[in-house]
Amino acid sequence: MRRILVVGITGAGKSTLARALAARLDVPWYEMDALHFSGPGWAVSADFGRAVAAIVEEERWIFDSYGSPEVRDLVWERADTVVWLDYPRRVVMPRVLRRSLLRTVTRRRIFGGNRERAVEWLSRDHPVLSSWYGHAARRTEIGRRTGAPRDVPLRVVRFDSPRDARRWLRGLARKGAGSPSGVADDTA
Repeated sequence: MRRILVVGITGAGKSTLARALAARLDVPWYEMDALHFSGPGWAVSADFGRAVAAIVEEERWIFDSYGSPEVRDLVWERADTVVWLDYPRRVVMPRVLRRSLLRTVTRRRIFGGNRERAVEWLSRDHPVLSSWYGHAARRTEIGRRTGAPRDVPLRVVRFDSPRDARRWLRGLARKGAGSPSGVADDTA
């Protein structure tokens, strides 16, 4: 596990797991949204594609995203491992609701200095609605990508519950990076 994608629907806990995985494996973690959004009004960084292209050429990295459309194929082609948080809506929706509500109420600055605002909750691009409406399609697309033939062998570690993901992560800490516990581990 040297080039890792942590994937799943919005609110699954990708960044949290990627951060913890990076610490255990001593691999650099890159937050895709922080690279993507560069300024007010959710402006997209002009250097986004170049920045991601430079990172995926490195020997070791972790991204917490299934990838924005403009870089998705690139990161998937270079990844050797996909950690898939394949959680059902009943798990994801309370998480994304809590997170977005907290961000909206506290006006906490996130990517590019932006804030979640109450008026944005009505947009399909808002994390809550995106997670609800995009759940099935994202799951299908990740399933297709993890099963697609590729030149680079792809290891897929898929979890259907946060408890299994936490158990696997603890196993990595005990057993070392080369010997995961095997919990919910499928190799494509």
